[in-house]
Amino acid sequence: MSLPPVFDNLPASLRRQAEHYRQGLGEGPWGALEPEQQQRLNLLFAMSEFIGARLSRDGDWLPEFFRLLSQHLRHPQYRATLDEELARCQDEASAKRVLRRFRHRQMVVIAARDFLNLAPLDESLAHLSEMAQSLILAARDWLTEYLASRFGYPRSAAGERQPLLILGMGKLGGGELNFSSDIDLIFTYPENGTTDGPRQLDNQQYFIRMGQKLIGLLADVELEGFCFRVDMRLRPFGEAGPLAVSFDAIEDYYQEQGREWERYAMVKARAMGEGDQASALHTLLRPFIYRRYLDFSAIDALRRMKALIESQLRRSSLTDNIKLGRGGIREVEFVVQSHQLIRGGRQPALRRQPLMPVLAELARSNCISGRDHKRLLEGYRFLRRLENLLQALSDKQTQTLPDNPDDQLRLSLSLEFDSWEALRETLSRHMSNIHEVFRETIGGDEQEEEELGELPALWQHPDPDVSEILSAQGLDSELAEPLMRLRGEFARRTIGPRGRDTLDKLMPRLLGELAGQPGQSELLQRMMKVVATILTRTTYLELLLENPAARQQLVRLCAASPWIADQLAAYPILLDELIDPMQLYQVLPPDGYAASLREFLMRVPEEDLEQQMEALRQFKQISRLHIAAADVTGVLPVMKVSDHLTWLAEAIVEQVVQLAWNQLVVRHGLPSCAGDGKGFAVVAYGKMGGLELGYGSDLDLVFLHRADNGYTSGDKGIDNNHFYLKLAQRVLHLFSTRTLSGILYEVDMRLRPSGASGLLVSHIDRYDEYQRQEAWTWEHQALVRARMVFGEPAMVKRFNEIRESVLCLPRHEAQLNGQVREMREKMRDHLHKGSERLFDLKQGPGGITDIEFITQYLVLAHGHRLPQMSRWSDNVRILELALQLGLLSAEEADLLVHTYTEIRDTNHHRVLAGLSGLLPHSEKPEGCEAVAALWSRIFDKDHEKGE
Repeated sequence: MSLPPVFDNLPASLRRQAEHYRQGLGEGPWGALEPEQQQRLNLLFAMSEFIGARLSRDGDWLPEFFRLLSQHLRHPQYRATLDEELARCQDEASAKRVLRRFRHRQMVVIAARDFLNLAPLDESLAHLSEMAQSLILAARDWLTEYLASRFGYPRSAAGERQPLLILGMGKLGGGELNFSSDIDLIFTYPENGTTDGPRQLDNQQYFIRMGQKLIGLLADVELEGFCFRVDMRLRPFGEAGPLAVSFDAIEDYYQEQGREWERYAMVKARAMGEGDQASALHTLLRPFIYRRYLDFSAIDALRRMKALIESQLRRSSLTDNIKLGRGGIREVEFVVQSHQLIRGGRQPALRRQPLMPVLAELARSNCISGRDHKRLLEGYRFLRRLENLLQALSDKQTQTLPDNPDDQLRLSLSLEFDSWEALRETLSRHMSNIHEVFRETIGGDEQEEEELGELPALWQHPDPDVSEILSAQGLDSELAEPLMRLRGEFARRTIGPRGRDTLDKLMPRLLGELAGQPGQSELLQRMMKVVATILTRTTYLELLLENPAARQQLVRLCAASPWIADQLAAYPILLDELIDPMQLYQVLPPDGYAASLREFLMRVPEEDLEQQMEALRQFKQISRLHIAAADVTGVLPVMKVSDHLTWLAEAIVEQVVQLAWNQLVVRHGLPSCAGDGKGFAVVAYGKMGGLELGYGSDLDLVFLHRADNGYTSGDKGIDNNHFYLKLAQRVLHLFSTRTLSGILYEVDMRLRPSGASGLLVSHIDRYDEYQRQEAWTWEHQALVRARMVFGEPAMVKRFNEIRESVLCLPRHEAQLNGQVREMREKMRDHLHKGSERLFDLKQGPGGITDIEFITQYLVLAHGHRLPQMSRWSDNVRILELALQLGLLSAEEADLLVHTYTEIRDTNHHRVLAGLSGLLPHSEKPEGCEAVAALWSRIFDKDHEKGE
């Protein structure tokens, strides 16, 4: 804190004011002060009429004032002092005197600490709020005992005592009360019933009477003034509603009749005191305030409220208002509370009343940029400090800058400016910054309306010159017919007035985004597939309407990939991800998927299995969208795309096993063999095993366990083998059950020991035995691409040992060559879909499968003398290792790796483009012919040599 100005340097007019209050104080109290105290008091008398008027009439209290002034109390003992003084009051008149004197004295201390730069803003706001809450609750509790002699205490039908709960609204609710603020309150109580005293009243009558008296204790103007102006208009039904209502009534009101502006107000609502009952009240109100989805309907309501304020400003000719003017305190509140209403349902950390911590959370979670956070926070802190000092000049409720030079000078000195002009310049900069952020958030865009030209009118009122209007807006004239047909289809849909209004505003903006895009007709068709899906889900229409960035990304992604367009249409929740382009194209690190999924699932109650299953599917879709977005924009190369899709699948496998495990352990207890782990493992084959998953890949899985012959520990115990069978069944159920978001993954179990006729889960010893003694060559080929993706370290180690030992078994090379070739020919006969005109990227000669079979053959043929060939499960690294070990020439290795990568890249992008793996021979990768020739050399030559 910097030093306050020196009294002797103040202008004569301010020193005269100080002299006036000093004379009012009298020589006795003044002379009892130390020189330093006199200097401080002189300065305070000069700076604030409120402080001067109060202290000059309260000389006996000066020693206590200076004691409080010098203390830095984080939590002043307001309530204890108040309770002690109120305990001596026998009537309402004496209680009013105690409350007012206490309020004025504490306000003098808070104001003095502000003017002397002894307190940071946060402390002043917290002390003002805490003092107000203490006054309110102390007055209520005094009234409870005061009324008890006549009415007794209110009780529920079960006889439990009922308190009056008081919701603090606005800045009181946020714990950031300003110096001369009204207090907005709502009175409620838990249950209906009657009082238990001589005169019985039903609880509502009693609490209405208590509420009236409480308002009088706080707001009646007496000789000593008043404590607070009390505003009750935010209660259910406003001024027409009862002063106090029960929890049931308040819940019914907000569920059935609550309006958007009431949601906005309720963001700040805080039940003061009462512990469990206050928590119950907040729980009751939360569904009304915070939707479970991202809720953009709030923005229109906020805009209407802002428009009302601006029209009031125009009508009243108010200027220099630091609260309601452009860039004022209210605009910061609008930005923060709009984000809370929109995102609070999905982000519990935003469900808080204080503004500044929520602002920090918005920056932390990337809802606003660091630059906007800095602008809003610095501007808000400056405005709030200025507001407090402005009101502390005379204890008046004002947010309008003063026009008299003395008050301007007081504010300039208090805020450490050399002049009023310098203060105004800084103030103007802060308010301009705030207004810019406000406009970007919810302020609307007049320029956008101009750029849309005649498109809004065209959509709502078809024009005979549709083609000309479209051309003038940079759109293809051929869109005229499909657009008008689309308009007719949408007009026949029942979507409600709010949805219709939103659609009519959204469609011209979407058309505007199409301008200048290639292939507009096809792109419009893809986009409208998404819009058609959300027609009856107004929240998503509003999301696109209110977020230009989301609209732009919708167009960009639909243009890049029909597959992404289909995903957005099938799962509209993915539209939430389009809001922030910076986040949309970011993918998680390798270990980030597991951590992020665990955090995602924490939002869902553990006992709600259906919601857990839905959350798993949503996380997969959201993550896959981010990967696809990074893919189509070139942020991720194809090899990395497969890596990310595989890491995502691994994270999901882990959570699915954990969910299944938890369910079975609750029912049956722990298997006796589990020890510190689970004794269960998941082995991935195929594309997941080889870290080569695609967007639509299924999972080839095998389940293993290490159970002994014991039993589980629960009341409904079963033998360990049966437990692991149930676990495998439960895992498959969680993967394959169709929820609103579809299935999680298709799971193929045919690679387990004995295939479809084998057990669903095998003991790891039996797996070892099967691989050594019974497995076919094609099963050992599959083992090349096998990898344990879930399991405790001991089982991972054991599986790796089994895999290595089996892959490194000595084999007759000619016999192996023939078996691999025969299996390839069978696959081609059954699975090849190519023709004279079309090439099959997977099964065609020189395609994916040929390269995979060559790779697997190299491992099985040479593993016995080169065991390092069994190290990897992915084709590219196996081929690179084969080059290092001299099993392939540089040209052969380069051909196989390059062609394999190119085919996968082509296949990936054909999936995103909504195309199959069949393409004209003229478009097939160049290396396929050479790979087919290499296949012939490896197998035919080796086969002949063996013969």
